[in-house]
Amino acid sequence: MVPAFKSLVKVLKLEQEQNYRNRAVSGGLDKLLNRWLHDARRQATQPDEAARVEALAELLAEYPGLETREARMQAVQTMLDIVYGRIAVPSRPQTTGEEAQAGPPWIEEPEEAISQAPSLPGAGLPARLGEGERGVRTERPPTPRAPRPPSRPEPALGLNAPVTTLQGVGPKQAERLARLGVHTIGDLVYLFPRRYDDYSRLKPINRLEYGEEVTIIGTIWETHVRQTRGGAPIVQSIIGDGSGTIQATWFNQPYLAEQLRAGRQIVLSGKVDEYLGRLVLSSPEWEPLEAEQLHTARIVPVYPLVQGLHAHWMRRLLKHTIDYWARRVPDPLPPEMRQRLGLMDIGTALTQMHFPDTWEHLEQARRRLAFDELLLLQLGIQRQGREWRAEPGLVLRVDAAWLESLLARLPFRLTAAQERALGDIRADLASGRPMNRLLQGDVGSGKTVIAAIACAIANANGAQAALMAPTEILAEQHYRTLVRLLGSDVALLTGSTPEARRAEILRGLAEGSVLLVVGTHALIQPGVMFARLGLAVIDEQHRFGVAQRAALRQKGYNPHVLVMTATPIPRTLALTMFGDLDLSIIDEMPPGRPEIKTRVISPGERQRAYNFVRRQIEQGRQAFIICPLVEDSEKIEAAAAIQEYERLQKEVFPQFRLGLLHGRMKGPEKEAVMVAFHRGELDILVSTPVVEVGIDVPNATVMLIEGANRFGLAQLHQFRGRVGRGEHPSYCLLISDEASLNGDQRLQVIESTQDGFLLAEKDLEMRGPGEFLGTRQSGLPEMRLARLSDLALIELARREAQALLQTDPTLERPEHALLAQRLAAFWNTQGDMS
Repeated sequence: MVPAFKSLVKVLKLEQEQNYRNRAVSGGLDKLLNRWLHDARRQATQPDEAARVEALAELLAEYPGLETREARMQAVQTMLDIVYGRIAVPSRPQTTGEEAQAGPPWIEEPEEAISQAPSLPGAGLPARLGEGERGVRTERPPTPRAPRPPSRPEPALGLNAPVTTLQGVGPKQAERLARLGVHTIGDLVYLFPRRYDDYSRLKPINRLEYGEEVTIIGTIWETHVRQTRGGAPIVQSIIGDGSGTIQATWFNQPYLAEQLRAGRQIVLSGKVDEYLGRLVLSSPEWEPLEAEQLHTARIVPVYPLVQGLHAHWMRRLLKHTIDYWARRVPDPLPPEMRQRLGLMDIGTALTQMHFPDTWEHLEQARRRLAFDELLLLQLGIQRQGREWRAEPGLVLRVDAAWLESLLARLPFRLTAAQERALGDIRADLASGRPMNRLLQGDVGSGKTVIAAIACAIANANGAQAALMAPTEILAEQHYRTLVRLLGSDVALLTGSTPEARRAEILRGLAEGSVLLVVGTHALIQPGVMFARLGLAVIDEQHRFGVAQRAALRQKGYNPHVLVMTATPIPRTLALTMFGDLDLSIIDEMPPGRPEIKTRVISPGERQRAYNFVRRQIEQGRQAFIICPLVEDSEKIEAAAAIQEYERLQKEVFPQFRLGLLHGRMKGPEKEAVMVAFHRGELDILVSTPVVEVGIDVPNATVMLIEGANRFGLAQLHQFRGRVGRGEHPSYCLLISDEASLNGDQRLQVIESTQDGFLLAEKDLEMRGPGEFLGTRQSGLPEMRLARLSDLALIELARREAQALLQTDPTLERPEHALLAQRLAAFWNTQGDMS
């Protein structure tokens, strides 16, 4: 094997060990390219070796731009396959001068396929950057611009047309775009940049400073190509602007020498570097001065990429698309509302979101598009809430003596917070309007007790009550709690209920003889009918889709609905996520609840953590070990968990009984593992994050979380709540991926407090709402731009939604027709939202 291949294998193996985070080489794998390619080309004496070297160089160069862990994992595996000859790489013919001019040979569909039509008069560089002093941005409001005429007429298919109807998008590129969720022109229009590079500062060369990102305009004095010792080409140009000169360098792009000819005026943007004591530009973006600046001299959008998509190609595709299509997107907001609220029109907002003139205009565009998302969210939630409350509800009332008698039978006193929540619920049940309340409380705060009392009130009035939980084991826990607290006849209906017992329960529910039932999704199956469902209690709402919640509620005639969650949700987020639900919070723990000792541990101390787990098990206790979170790929996450489970069983805890739980397992398999752990048949449960909700194992005293820095504080707090449920002292050990713990303030926060609501607020501050509680998990439509921490915009959207529904409840007026269409598309037939 070529020695350079051996060194690359070591780097790739290290990258695998470091979870594909582009940290195996300081600065990223692409930083390895120069030195490695120099050695590899010198050592590759056979044609097939040379071909493999070039293929590997291309993959290394593309690696930093890959957005997801799954894409990086595939790229590393591909490189290893090429190194070991598992993938055949055809030898390349010698590159001709004409081919070099066309661009890098590995671009299968050249960027030039997306034509660059001439700019409009007056749209050149000086007008955009301002005619005043160089380096000073001229502020002017964004105005809707006539788009550049397309190089060919666009097909009259509209925004739902497939992306292959766009010039330059063939089947291969369409397949790559599909991996970004882009299938239609509309998808592409709403594929927003992941970040922006600010190249809008134009400066003369003699005023450049090391480390700043700038744009210069100059004339090429000379260009030459030199070879490194290994034969790698380096293109060097000297550019002058009258105030001075600077050298710009591009590595391994010999075709640029033909384009960067002496005397040509160009625009360059990039970071000012230093070499041998002189300022230089290393691999800057550049464009001819006469072209419309797309990659330079502006705030440049940086789009998400996958392997095979290149930044320049993507940017040109979006510019071409936005120029033509942005002004053709129908604006769902009535003009009166837009003007009153000072919002951009949709076409200008989309244009500025993709290719902003200034940062101020970018924020105005984001605000407009975020308002659209929040308005549609609030309209959906509030409209369902209005329809729900329009019908009368059952009056479920009990007197004080009855309630005192029930409370006296409890083995404990309610906390003040529990009494407040119970008062809210009693008032709702007696109001004659259907209750629609969210009950929040930390793990162990006593929510189930309040739900049990509510169920008892319904039963005392001759009405049925149903409690639905997301898993069988959680349903069984609630069943045992209700039997212990109420001592009444409670039915349990899950997927595991024997057929004879199931038929008996279904008959009792239909006849009205079964007044209280606990179950899973089995409660919403078509064959389940209730005689008089008065109360539906739904635990862990964000684990259910809205359609499932609606199905349970529709089993009865306007039943009261009580939603419970142990995930502490900040008020701002609850206001948005749950709309018209009234909110009750149990923010006080019952006395005597033991504190779970929490410690952050560095990767180097992992063996000490294992030893602690071992001692706890030897004392008769049990432990959880949580595998790291893998974003965007349940498949990879499951594979990693299986690998970790096998390692722990063979190498670390061979004398103990281990179980495995991951998201790719089928429901019955998960239930069997959780039941075995609950019964003490397993000593250690190795799990992916699916264990976050639903297991109550009093004998479990250790929660060890690998890759703790990848989780949010609220999720870590949920994991921690799985232990400390019995009489023994309990512990939560957080192992970070990071060698330095000082930088991760989030882990230090959870180490210092047990307050779930405080942690939720901190989590919202530190990570942002998009990650705090995913909209896919909540059953709400996905929001791309709305910042749920922006309370002012949320309240504005709520007020506007209320006003719209007050005057036009069904959005039937002509001026609201587009809004009604967007509302239906936004919710995408997800069903009930309240």
